Amino acid sequence: MSDKSNSDTPTPETQVIYDGHLLRLEVQGGKWEIVRHADAVAILALNDAGEMLLVRQRRPAIGTMTLEAPAGLIDEGETPEEAARRELQEEVGLDGEMTLLTRFYSSPGYCDEELYVYRARNLRERKLPQDADEDIEVVWLPPRQVLDGLRDGTLQGSASTVTAALYAVQVLTQEGR
Repeated sequence: MSDKSNSDTPTPETQVIYDGHLLRLEVQGGKWEIVRHADAVAILALNDAGEMLLVRQRRPAIGTMTLEAPAGLIDEGETPEEAARRELQEEVGLDGEMTLLTRFYSSPGYCDEELYVYRARNLRERKLPQDADEDIEVVWLPPRQVLDGLRDGTLQGSASTVTAALYAVQVLTQEGR
């Protein structure tokens, strides 16, 4: 787990229940369960047809396949932009100019993970090896179809997918598409 300034040293009233590779579970003040989690990135990329780049992969936590914007954890020592570029290269074999669209806490009621959403432009091929545990299918879909599928339940996604799709619809609307 990457270091975060608010999670380096638990306070005396904090009990660490679990400290693993990806997360740490703490109980604060005897009642607040807090998940300390590395920050992450997600990438919005659109092709010339206005389709959104997505990856389909199995997510064991929910026991199903999801359709998500390319995303991943920020490694220790990496900037969010470097992580976005690396994840795009690993997951789909592309690179591009990165622009930060937004950042937000994914679930601040119990988790400190902050998610940075980037837009990748001027895409070009540049492949890094995938992580050994990744089995990813690359999919291009119109953003409105993604939002409709998430809304009606035919697609399973994530907060980053919804955010990226909403930005994609906004971008395409501004471009008159």
